[in-house]
Amino acid sequence: MNKDEFRKHGYQFIDWIADYYEEVQKYPVRSQVQPDAIKKQIPETPPISGEPMEKLFEDFKEIILPGITHWQHPGWFAYFPANTSPPSILGEILTAGLGSQCMIWQTSPAAAELEERMMEWLRMMLQLPEGWEGVIHDTASTATLCALLTARERATNFESNQSGMRKEMTVYASEEAHSSVEKDVKIAGYGKQYLRYIPADAAFALLPEKLEDMIRQDKRKGYMPACVIATVGTTSSAGIDPLEAIGQICCAEKVWLHVDAAYAGTAAILPKKRWILNGIEHADSFVFNPHKWMFTNFDCSAYFVKDPGALIRTFEIHPEYLKTGRDAQVKNFRDWGIQLGRRFRALKLWFVIRYYGVEQLQSMIREHIRLAQLFKEWIEKEPGFEVMAPVHLSLVCFRINDGRKENELNELNKSLMEQINDTGKIFLTHTTLKGKYVLRLAVGQRMTQESHVQNAWEIIRKCAKSIL
Repeated sequence: MNKDEFRKHGYQFIDWIADYYEEVQKYPVRSQVQPDAIKKQIPETPPISGEPMEKLFEDFKEIILPGITHWQHPGWFAYFPANTSPPSILGEILTAGLGSQCMIWQTSPAAAELEERMMEWLRMMLQLPEGWEGVIHDTASTATLCALLTARERATNFESNQSGMRKEMTVYASEEAHSSVEKDVKIAGYGKQYLRYIPADAAFALLPEKLEDMIRQDKRKGYMPACVIATVGTTSSAGIDPLEAIGQICCAEKVWLHVDAAYAGTAAILPKKRWILNGIEHADSFVFNPHKWMFTNFDCSAYFVKDPGALIRTFEIHPEYLKTGRDAQVKNFRDWGIQLGRRFRALKLWFVIRYYGVEQLQSMIREHIRLAQLFKEWIEKEPGFEVMAPVHLSLVCFRINDGRKENELNELNKSLMEQINDTGKIFLTHTTLKGKYVLRLAVGQRMTQESHVQNAWEIIRKCAKSIL
């Protein structure tokens, strides 16, 4: 492809993306295709000869687009947001154009130093403790795995990397913790049977006294408690574990404390919501995802540690072909995590923070929280509806309840959600809280406005009326 052809199609794609954001509401939020519908339209064998870009773009629109679930739709209320924004997209275009592999400082000094500065900016924005340092990972799942591995090494005085795990070590998390915790515990070699799920209270937050009891029981049995994972903004209900109480226990018992705030962490840039991180100074590591609620497209997960030396000692390796004369003067982020090869993720984050500024980012987050509170008020005032969890941020858990038995209510609400999503106009997801099937409405998509939440409420009421 020559320069002129590249420029022609580049302009064409940018124009299409700009129009897409203007017209995204015309698409059903959730893809309506059936399994295998896309695959059947793609040849079983690769082409022998190259095809023109015009044909590729037409096939993108005709074959691929119908199979896309539109995360950037203002009617997106499912899961948590996976946001993007124009400055983030433009930053990502430059990243792709540069094609940098940012494993060490020498391979792209700007990438390493911009990442270092962006983590400093985020630390200031969230008012994390002075001295904490950070790195950008792909996802919070990876960051949590890094925390578990570092906790394992610190608990064994860095012997398990050398000689393997020779002692049974235990990990603790709320029963409401993300599913990645279990996966990471298995990958890190602890073993699923040594993951302790701690009961949560009526607000779906971990009970500190239960945690303390379990740690002491395990110590009496000869186990080595290694890591506690606290969650700020659980996936099911946005429950907020009490970091102050948990942190004091971890300090007293000398157990690594990792805080997973993948979704909710962004809210801490608001002075009135900074309380969600009260007690963070007791933690050893912390993660949140700018690619969820800070309008930076996937993937961009910010991982902070109190003791960078422990993290580096866990992951560093020094093959001759990666040694440079600058190693003693710079940060080589290949030693801050699992990957050797690393993307230039800091560039899009830089674009987002500079383009919007802290004040506008705060304003957008504040508006999402306001809209969630408004939706909560509508639920509370509507007969036959009930809110099922505290609404601290921008997630509302609710259901319909006409007084029938719990097992029947579960089926009723499942049918309600299916009918809502079948409209194609909005997309909700569900969870179970204390065995009760609950619908989740997560406000957080960049383009969502009050009119979209109002429309969602009208659809929900209409579907509820028909199903009852």
